[in-house]
This record gives sequence, C-alpha cells and structure tokens, in this order.
Amino acid sequence: MAQSLQSADERFIRETGAAAAIADLVLPVLAEFGLDLVRVRITGQDGTTVQIMIERPDGAVSIDDCATVSRRLSPLLDAYDPMPGGYNLEVSSPGMNRPLVRPRDFETWAGHQAKVELKELVDGRRRFRGEIEGFADADREVRLKVELEEYDGQQTIGLPLDLIEEARLVADDAAVKRALSGKPAR
Repeated sequence: MAQSLQSADERFIRETGAAAAIADLVLPVLAEFGLDLVRVRITGQDGTTVQIMIERPDGAVSIDDCATVSRRLSPLLDAYDPMPGGYNLEVSSPGMNRPLVRPRDFETWAGHQAKVELKELVDGRRRFRGEIEGFADADREVRLKVELEEYDGQQTIGLPLDLIEEARLVADDAAVKRALSGKPAR
C-alpha cells in the first residue's frame, strides 16, 4: 500500500538499500543549510560514486552550497560508513534533465517537457512524454499534456503519483537557450 504524502514538499521517489541509508544521514545535514534532497544515487562510474543532488526550496543551488555540503557530509559518511570500500562523493545540482521527485516540482516546472515512467501499465503504456500541466492535489495526479494516437492534437491526462517510478525534465531547445542566455529556467 502506498503511503500518503504529508505535503507537496515531501519526496515521492525514495531510495533503497545503501542509497536509502545515505539519504537518512544526509537529510538532517541538508535541513541545517535550508536545502532539500533531490536524489541519492550510487553508480559504478570511475570506481564507486555516491551522487547527492541538492537544491533550495526555490530550485536554486550554488557551487558554494555543493562545496559546503560536501565538506560537511564527508566526515559524517566516513564515520557511519554506509558504503563498503572506497567511493567518490559528488554533491551537485539537479541540472537541466533534473529528476522530478516532489509534487511541487510539477507545479514549479509547469510548461516544461517531461518524461514519466510508471511502475505499471496505464491504458497499455508505462512511458509518457509531454508538457507538464501541474499537479492535482485532490486527485494526487500529475497532469501532463501528451499526444495520444486515438486523438487529434494533445490531450491532458492525469498520472497517479503513487504509480510514478521515475520522472524527469527533458532539456528541449527552449530550455537550452534559456540556460545559455542566463535567464531563469522558470
């Protein structure tokens, strides 16, 4: 049974295994700095890498934020040793193809393109790509404007939040131009 979310700020995407143990250690530290956890991911790139994506509630994050968090987390992770063996710690911003992990992300990034993958089929599909329309709190659904074969033009659909396995922004031409111009993403 899916647990109910307390607010639009609570992540609906959760880590498992060692990444979950690291997330549990990281969350109180990020709270001290007024930062949110986007994701913890462990990869085998260049040895083992522990990637921690962070941001402020308004979506911003600076290089100084990443450096400060990295300096604070390094000794904490060494002391609790949630990863056997050595690893590289990487603290970063979510970037242009950012994961969407909170209901508020779908409000913040409305009007942008996203890819959403579900845990199970809905109307014969697990993968959807389209323009984010927002989040319907009463229905606990992500609203996405998509092309459907059986309809002419785009249709707005609701995807149940508890069925989302992964969601992320798609860096389209407009997003890249905004980033290169230095204008805000929103």
